Amino acid sequence: MDAAYDSRTASVDDTPEEAPALSAASADSALRLTVDGPERMREVGLRLAGLLRPGDLVLLSGPLGAGKTTLARGLGEGLGVRGAVTSPTFVIARVHPSLSGGPALVHVDAYRLGGGLDEMEDLDLDVSLPESVVVVEWGEGKVEELSEDRLHVLIGRAEGDETVENDVREVTVAGVGARWAAVDLAPLAG
Repeated sequence: MDAAYDSRTASVDDTPEEAPALSAASADSALRLTVDGPERMREVGLRLAGLLRPGDLVLLSGPLGAGKTTLARGLGEGLGVRGAVTSPTFVIARVHPSLSGGPALVHVDAYRLGGGLDEMEDLDLDVSLPESVVVVEWGEGKVEELSEDRLHVLIGRAEGDETVENDVREVTVAGVGARWAAVDLAPLAG
């Protein structure tokens, strides 16, 4: 089993803060998917990569082991970037340059960062954002100020089945801002 999508992981209570609910405006236009395992989560990332362009900010939320890094791995594959996309928990951020002339993938893990954008300033995400796709795990409440336009991806266990053996995830994808207002998220459903 993919370690980044391990169903034997901690509960939401063991995370720094519970994943936020989507705002009412985002929730109205949100796409909801049921994803049944790590390979399917990677495929969602592959399809999502087809919707992204330089300057996009993507926030990935969910408990430990939900599949955030697995989805980011699919994004990297779909964007055609160099290097294995793995959890950047201990290095905080990794830049994966494009192998095909597309945007680089800047993959950030803000799990260990307690403050808001001030603490993230040393990463120069605002400099990277215009020409890259920036994906931030655990970024809610920390990086929203980087862009009025962003995509929120919330990953949770399937409703009503909290058993550790269950690999089924409920994924909610919601765009915020003018960039995402006219984007059809339906291709993510496959």
